[in-house]
Amino acid sequence: MHIEGDLARELDRAAGRIEQAWPDAPRLGAEIAARFSTYTRDTVERTMTAGDSGRVFVITGDIPAMWLRDSSAQLWPLLPFMAASAQARELVQGVLRSQFAFICHDPYANAFNDGPTGAAYHPGDLDSDPHLWERKYEIDSLAFPVDLAHRTWHLIGHVIRPSEFFTPTLHEAILAIVRTWRLEQRHDASAYRFVRAGMPPTETLARDGRGTPVAHTGMTWQGFRPSDDACTYGYNIPAQLFAARALRQIADLAVLGFSDSALAAEAQHLRLEILDGVARHGLYEGAELSPGRVTDGRIHGEPGAHLVYEVDGLGGALFMDDANLPSLLGLPLLGDLRVSDPIYQNTRRRVLSTANPHFVSGPAAAGVGSPHTPPGHVWPIALAVQGLTTTDQAEKRRLLHLLIDTDGGTGWMHESFDAGDPSTFTREWFSWANMMFCELALDAAGLL
Repeated sequence: MHIEGDLARELDRAAGRIEQAWPDAPRLGAEIAARFSTYTRDTVERTMTAGDSGRVFVITGDIPAMWLRDSSAQLWPLLPFMAASAQARELVQGVLRSQFAFICHDPYANAFNDGPTGAAYHPGDLDSDPHLWERKYEIDSLAFPVDLAHRTWHLIGHVIRPSEFFTPTLHEAILAIVRTWRLEQRHDASAYRFVRAGMPPTETLARDGRGTPVAHTGMTWQGFRPSDDACTYGYNIPAQLFAARALRQIADLAVLGFSDSALAAEAQHLRLEILDGVARHGLYEGAELSPGRVTDGRIHGEPGAHLVYEVDGLGGALFMDDANLPSLLGLPLLGDLRVSDPIYQNTRRRVLSTANPHFVSGPAAAGVGSPHTPPGHVWPIALAVQGLTTTDQAEKRRLLHLLIDTDGGTGWMHESFDAGDPSTFTREWFSWANMMFCELALDAAGLL
C-alpha cells in the first residue's frame, strides 16, 4: 500500500510540528521528525496489504503473519489523523475488519495467515488450521482489537456511517470475546489445550496442554503472555486489567451500535468480577499478599500495595514485568489506571528497579527486557512505554534520544538490544517498535 493525498499531507504536518518541538536541540528534533516520517511510511507501505471486502492484512515486520496485538499497536500513531484523512480511516477500518473476522474464526488464536495458506510457526502444533500461524491463547489478542475499535469510533464516529462500522461481524466477535473470557474463568471446563512437543517449557503448556493449576477467582485464564511465552501462573495481571478495560468498551459498543443491553450488562458484570479477583489476589506489599477492594470500578489498596505480574489464586505469585504490552509499566495506556494512582506508582518504582528480574542496566541503556529475548537486552518498546507513562517532559525527551542512540547504527528500532553493546540486537525489522517510537514522538510534541 502507498501513503497518498490527505494522509501524506497530515503526516508531513505532524513531522514539521515534531521538529519544531525541539527548539533547544534542532538537530535532534530534525532526526526525530525524519524517523517519524520514515517509520510511519514504512509501516503503511511495507506491512499493510489490501485484501477482499475492504480488509487490510498487517505483518509485524520480519514475520509473515498478522498478530492481533501487534497490528493494533502499529496503528496507534495513525489514529490522530483519521478525522482529517480518508486514507487513515480506511486503513484503520480495514485492519479492524480483518481482526474481527479472525476473532470470529478462532478466538483462541494469536496470529493469522493472509488466507488459508497453511503457513505456521510450528507446523507440528495440535489443532492445525491453515488460516492460523499460531494458536497461543492470550487475553490481549482479544482486548487489543476491542480497544482499537472503541478508540476509532470515538475519534471518527461523527464522520463515518454507523452501519459500516457496527457490522454483524463486530457484534459476533464481541459476543465471542465475552463468551470466551467467561468460559475461561473456569479453565478446566474449557476444551482449549496447547502442546508443542519437544520444545522448551516457554513454548508449551503443562498438564497435557492445560497449563499449571489455578483456582476460581473471578479472573479469566490465559495460557501465554504477550511475549508468546507460556505463563508461569494462569492469571496474568496486566492482561486481566486490560480485559477489564475492554469489557467496559464492549459494553459501550454493544449499546451504541447494537442496542444489545444484555451483552452490555454481561460485559460489565464480568468486568467487575475480574477487577475483584485482581484486588483480592494481585495486590502485594513486598512479598506479602495485601488484598484490596473495588469501588466505582477502580481498585484500591493499602498505601504500600503494588501489583504483581502473575498469580494462580492458590498462593502462587510472581513479581516481574515483561517489555511486551500489556505490561505492569504500561497499565495507564491499557488498564484504566491513572499515572497518578498510588498502586501504579508503587508498581512502577518496582518495575524500574532491580526488584524486577528483567530490568536491565548497562553502559548504553537501562530499561525493561524480557525472558523472551537474551539476558541483558532492553526492549525499545518498553523504553517508549516508559516515556508514554510519565508526566515528566524531560524524561520523554531523554528516552527519545536514548532510542535513537541505541539503534545499533541501523536507523531502525529493534525487538531488543544489548544494554552494553546496542549493535547486538534481535529482529532487524520490527514495525511495532518503530511505531511505538512514533507514538512517543507525537506525545512529546503534544500531538496526542
